[in-house]
Amino acid sequence: MAVTIRNVEFMNNPARFSDVYRFRVTFECIAPLEDDLEWKLIFVSCPGDEALDQELDDCLVGPIPQGINAFEFEGAAPDPSRIPEDDVLGVAALILTGSYRDQEFVRVGYYQNTEYDNEEMKETPPAKIMFQRLVRDISAKPRVTRFHIKWDVSPPQPTQAALGAATSAPVPSADDINNGDDEMDVDFSKGVNGS
Repeated sequence: MAVTIRNVEFMNNPARFSDVYRFRVTFECIAPLEDDLEWKLIFVSCPGDEALDQELDDCLVGPIPQGINAFEFEGAAPDPSRIPEDDVLGVAALILTGSYRDQEFVRVGYYQNTEYDNEEMKETPPAKIMFQRLVRDISAKPRVTRFHIKWDVSPPQPTQAALGAATSAPVPSADDINNGDDEMDVDFSKGVNGS
């Protein structure tokens, strides 16, 4: 794997539900990459319905030199109108994906707990959700999934001709032998070893 994530640090956690996500990604690259890496931040409120997933932001990072690299990423808060009311409070997922040449190579998933900012509202939530009173807390332990992809492919090296039959003179077939027309004259008077 050409790129390995070393750390994802959330710079504003916990935060208000409506705050942007700000974090710093540190990764290692074992060789310079020809193209940019694409990063996406996805909010999953309802795991059973992918149509409700929200891509909060994406960015391209590059050129990528060999070694340890880092960048800061900011993603918008989820759109509350796209979250089913039953899925607003409690656990949701926040997923950071990394892709190279349209191939996803890593997925880092976090649980996000959303709740009210005071004990009274936590115990007795209002009938209508009050988004301005919600806070989020992202778990410190991610679930990381890595995928094997085709990274930069080195240009083909000139191949060296194989030694042996591939470079030897053509061998005549039985059809190429004439019936006595091309006989070789041999002088046996000198003996087999030429003496």
